[in-house]
Order: sequence, then structure tokens, then C-alpha cells
Amino acid sequence: MTNETTRGPVKRFFSAIGAAISWSRTVFFNLLFIVFVLVLIGAMIPKSPAPIPKSTALRIAPVGYLVDQLRTKDPLQQLMQEENIQDMETRVKDLVDAINAAAADKRINALVLELDYMAGGSLSKLAEVGQALDNFKASKKPIYAVGDYYGQSQFYLAAYADEVYLNPMGAVFLTGFASYRNYYKSALEKLQVKMNVFKVGTYKDFVEPYLRDSMSPASKEHNQKWLSQLWGFYTSRIESLRQLPAGSIDDYINNMDELLKQTQGDGAKLALDNGLVTHLLPRNQQQQALIEKLGKSKKGDSYKAVDFWHYLADVKQQEKDSDGSIGLIVARGTILDGEQPEGRIGGDSLAQLIEQAGKSDISALVLRVDSGGGSAFASEVIRQQILQTQKKIPVFISMGSVAASGGYWLAATSDQVWATPTTITGSIGVFGAFPTVEKGLASLGVYTDGLATTKLAGTLRVDRSLPPMAESIFQQGVEHTYQRFLEIVADGRETTSEAVNKIAQGRVWSGEEALKLGLVDQLGSLNDTLNAAAEAVELDSYKVLEIRRKLSPGEQFIHELSNNLQAQLGSFSALQPLSHKLSQWLSPAIEVLDELDKLNDPKGVYARCLSCQI
Repeated sequence: MTNETTRGPVKRFFSAIGAAISWSRTVFFNLLFIVFVLVLIGAMIPKSPAPIPKSTALRIAPVGYLVDQLRTKDPLQQLMQEENIQDMETRVKDLVDAINAAAADKRINALVLELDYMAGGSLSKLAEVGQALDNFKASKKPIYAVGDYYGQSQFYLAAYADEVYLNPMGAVFLTGFASYRNYYKSALEKLQVKMNVFKVGTYKDFVEPYLRDSMSPASKEHNQKWLSQLWGFYTSRIESLRQLPAGSIDDYINNMDELLKQTQGDGAKLALDNGLVTHLLPRNQQQQALIEKLGKSKKGDSYKAVDFWHYLADVKQQEKDSDGSIGLIVARGTILDGEQPEGRIGGDSLAQLIEQAGKSDISALVLRVDSGGGSAFASEVIRQQILQTQKKIPVFISMGSVAASGGYWLAATSDQVWATPTTITGSIGVFGAFPTVEKGLASLGVYTDGLATTKLAGTLRVDRSLPPMAESIFQQGVEHTYQRFLEIVADGRETTSEAVNKIAQGRVWSGEEALKLGLVDQLGSLNDTLNAAAEAVELDSYKVLEIRRKLSPGEQFIHELSNNLQAQLGSFSALQPLSHKLSQWLSPAIEVLDELDKLNDPKGVYARCLSCQI
């Protein structure tokens, strides 16, 4: 007999159920796979943006941090995983281009700032967006800002609005600027790690965390100056925009505890009473107020508006012919040797882009630098390629939030150097650092011994102390590089090494101060620099040709797929898990060590600024 005939009715019943479940599962997953493929195919098909209706508002809703250049991310991870808001980025140029275009666009009748999901941005980047908002205000169109809560970065942009809406459960929390970091001298001594440091520059404080347990008087001196200048810019701008008396913002912050007593701890009322916001309304009433002013969307659940990324796509499709093109390359991040992805500056990869620009059909090149420096060797590789390109076309430098140390090195000899008033620049100094752990290993009973054919063989080992001869060689190399740095700056700024040395020594300057010292030629935004480059080559109208690293076919596929999905899904919110918060709290403690680990100069000599960011 077969097994089927010997089974009882109960077994046959459960066997049939099992087969049915197995069949259903197979059908379900096959259908799911088909749906997934259809979604992919639909996302891959580029769709023309819907036409912009008349009398609509432009919605500016940046997500994450404001940056000059988006970091390169793993494309598959980017597509498949939801990003945390702290990891997301919005490009400043996209915001500025959209706002400037909307100022002259008759279809756009207002601008709305939705800032709840903007994680932050440096003052220089906020000021460039603010300059575009000023341009929009000049068109006599209203600006509205809505939010549950305004931090320092969010409020800088909100202050440009004619009406600022705040949730009654929210607040405007301003704190001022600060420069704090961790110091590791005692910890390294307990771990018996010796930091061998070689530097030139009284104010070159990148290596201080390894050598001290507190900030040196020299570091405090120069950091206090540029911090105060930037904070003065922030407060005066806010007070001017909100029509507040001079000193109001400092009073608001320094007396916040006493002021809150007057409102029984109500932070929203405190902001209203002090003229920072104009209306206290919960979310639904904020939306209703905007609907009354701007009209209803087609769906009827929001005010009539178009998102800036949708609007920008429409504007780009309607670009008119121009007299020529100005090239734009963005260099963001630490300067490292070799090839590097976007979000870091590779000596070879950036030099190749600049070389490509020289061969392109452009009339001039603008290099946007947003970097605190890094490898001195890589900085020089980039500068040499800039010099070669200058033989064909003018090269202008636009400094972003920071263009210091190696970031200034590569910029120094270009045709013109532009900075924003709040750019952090200078930091002309160099250092080298090499840790050894011979004492720590000895305490564990681990020793190093052996033979060498010369005095230098086997010296660069972390388990052996550096001999005096090696220390002398490193220090001389650092001093030579510093002297070379001075000569490069002197050549570019048409002065002497001695004159540069007086304002160098690793000292950091604001863009406004750098102009007075002759380190930069003009103050202005990226758009101002592009306009200046066009004027220099006598272009009445021009297009901006962005020159970027070419994506591989796989990266291009995922990139387009991701962009199309985003365009179809629209804006979204993001949560901040506890694990990410923990990494944020711990990041200052590991930032300097991680930064040192990334540096890869072949000679171990670096032009890098530690304090060049707020």
C-alpha cells in the first residue's frame, strides 16, 4: 500500500491544510515581488514635474543639516533604509536658487518656512540663505514661518519672516556660540600612550587635546575673538530683522531664568512677549491661518504651496539660453591624499575635477571650499592643478563656512578669493603627530627588540619610542612645510613671508577680519562669487555648470531611483532613536581621535584646524 492510503482522515486533513498554506505563501510572495518590481519600474521612469499653478506659495522645508555638498552614501542603504534626521542634508545652493528664482516669478505669491525638520547649519550657510530671503522680501511678497520649536539655526531663518508662528507648547531657545572640546592628556598618561607632536604656530591648537587637560591661553585668545565676531553678526542680524533694541538677544539669553519666572515658565509666551514671534498657534491653527492667507491646496488639507525641490526642477527646465557657462566645483570636508568620495576632499580626485574643468567649455571656474584642511601634500597637489588651470581660465575661490589651514593653502594663489563675513579662515600653521605605546606594553610585560641596518630603520613603530634623530627630522619637516606655506600665501597675496607670519602662527580669523588683513579679496556669497567671475570674463548672462565626480552605472541607477521615489513620496518626518542620541553625546569625545586616524599625508605633515566650526 502507498503512504496516502495508509494515512488516516485526520492526517490527510492537516496535510491538505499544510499544502494550502504553502501554496498561499508562495502566491503571496510572488505577488509581493511583482508589486515591488512594478514599483521599481514606475520609480525609474522619470516624470516631468507637475506645472506650477498661479498664485501659489513656495514651501521651504529643509531636512537635516545645511551643506554645500551632499555626502556620498551607500546607494542601496540610502534607498532601503529610512534616514535619521541628524544624518540627512539639504544643499544650500538648491535653497538659494529656488528662493531667488521665486522672487522674480509671478506664479509665486509668498514663501513659507517650515523649519521643524532642519537640524542646523553653520552661520555662514544660514547667512547665504538669509541673503536670498532678503532678495525675496525685496519683491514685496510676504514670508511666513511656522514651527513647533525654534532652535538657534531655525530661528535665524525664521527671523526673516513677516509673521512667525510658534506652537504654544514650544519655545525659542537661543544659547550663543561656544567652543568646547575634550582633552586627553591625563587619560593618555594613564593608558601610557605617548603623543609625539611636532608643530609650528603659537595658535596651532589641533594637537592641544593630546598635550593638555585644558585650553591654552593662546587658544582661548584667538578663539574668543572670532567667536565673538560671529555671535555679534548673529545677534545684530536678528535684532535688525525683528526690530529689537541692540543687546536684546544677549539679555534674553543671559536672563532667561528670571524672565521665565514672569511667564510662569511658559517659553512660548516669553518669545512672544520679547518680540521674537508674532503668533502662538497650535499646528492645526497655523495651517488654517495659512489657508486663509494663501488658499487651500487641491487636497484641501493644507495651504496652497509647491515644495522647493519640485519648484527648482521646474525652473531648471525653463532655463533660457545664456552667453556662456561658469564652472562650479564644491570641495567639502577633510583634505586627504588620493581619491576620496564626495564629503571628503581627495588630493587626486579634486585635482582631476579641476583638470576636467579646464578642458570643459566654460569661461571661468569657481571652486567652493568648505574645509578646515588636512594633508599638506594633498593641499599642494590641488593648488598646483589650480595654477595649471589658471593658465587657461580664471579660477575664483568661494569660501563657505570654513576655509582654513589646508583649505586656505589651496586657495591662496587663485585669481580672486571671496569669503562670507562669517567664514572661518586663516589657521596658517602645520603639525605632525605620532602616538607610541611602548610604556603601556611594557607594563603588560610586552617588550620590543630586534636589529636594524640604519639609525632610522624600524623607527616608525607604535611599540617603540621615537629616537631623537627621528624627532629632529619630523620637526624640521614641519618647519620647512610651514615656511613653504608662508611663501605660498605671500606669493598669492603679493606680500612677504615675514608679513604673513605676523598674522599666521595658526591663528583663526573671521572672513570680515581676513578682508582687513588682506587674506581675502572680497566678501560675498557663492552667488556673488559666480557673478564676479562672469563679470571678469565679460558674460552678461551665464549658466552654472556643476562639475562633479562621475557616478558608476550602479550608483547612477540607485541615485535616479531614489530621487524619483522621493519626488513621488514627497517630504517625510524622521525620528531620532536613543542610540543615535547617544552617539551624538559621545561624539565630541572621539571626534579628535577619529579625525587623526583619517589623516593620511605621506609625510605625516598636516595643515588642519581643530576649532574651525561651530
